[in-house]
Amino acid sequence: MPELPEVEALTAFLADQLVGRTIARVYPVAVSALKTYAPPVTDLQGRRVEAVGRHGKFLDITALDAEAQGLHLVVHLARAGWLRWRENLPPEPPHPGKGPLALRLCLAEPQGAGFDLTEAGTQKRLAVHCVRDPAEIPGIARLGPDPLAPEFTLDVFAGLLHGERRRLKGVLRDQGVIAGIGNAYSDEVLHAARMSPYKPAAGLSEEETARLYEALGSTLRDAVERSRGLAAGLLKAEKKSGLRVHGRAGQPCPVCGDTIREVSFSDSSLQYCPTCQTGGKPLADRRLSRLLK
Repeated sequence: MPELPEVEALTAFLADQLVGRTIARVYPVAVSALKTYAPPVTDLQGRRVEAVGRHGKFLDITALDAEAQGLHLVVHLARAGWLRWRENLPPEPPHPGKGPLALRLCLAEPQGAGFDLTEAGTQKRLAVHCVRDPAEIPGIARLGPDPLAPEFTLDVFAGLLHGERRRLKGVLRDQGVIAGIGNAYSDEVLHAARMSPYKPAAGLSEEETARLYEALGSTLRDAVERSRGLAAGLLKAEKKSGLRVHGRAGQPCPVCGDTIREVSFSDSSLQYCPTCQTGGKPLADRRLSRLLK
């Protein structure tokens, strides 16, 4: 799943490719991906792209008409969605079917350039919105502060954790608390902070809060820097190569050499290092325990 660093890099890449250029055609291929219908996404045709931005993990392409009235194409790539930039799109319109293609956007110039939105798998969660104001989208309206924004200070972060009864892993992933962090980077932040994913958020000392705040910022900024300047097609591989614990169960921790462990849930899993994060004690994996009974 693309998270804040990948969407930030994708935003910069698309800004270079799209800003100042006119949208020739928009083909909505998978109706399931469309979350808004008025105005239709085809109203973007003939508009000039003014800006490309980001709201948490939402990608926002702003296009203006001749009267400078704006529409926003807002995309959430979800777990299995991706944007594929292409210099030579087929000239014929795509046909709806069972393939991964959800939407195609073609530029007027250079002819043939544009992108495809695709989604693998059977769980269709890719979300495409065409709105006049991104705040109309419930997922954006409920977003917490952006952790890379200058105003996201230690005091702001401490205030978000105050009174939280949940575990750190759940708090970091909650888009209503902090925007843009998902399953992978919450694992990475907690590893960098040397904290258990099960540690209660409200129980942190001032020193622990400061340590987690620093780990959060440095982990995300480092990931953004690694992805900066990369083409869209290279971002997935860069994310995977830069992860220290997430997705690396059974491998040695790059800090201490202990074996990275995993806790599995119904639709996701977390990874952590016992030596670095839990005092050497493995966390209970209830799913595995049930299998061993």
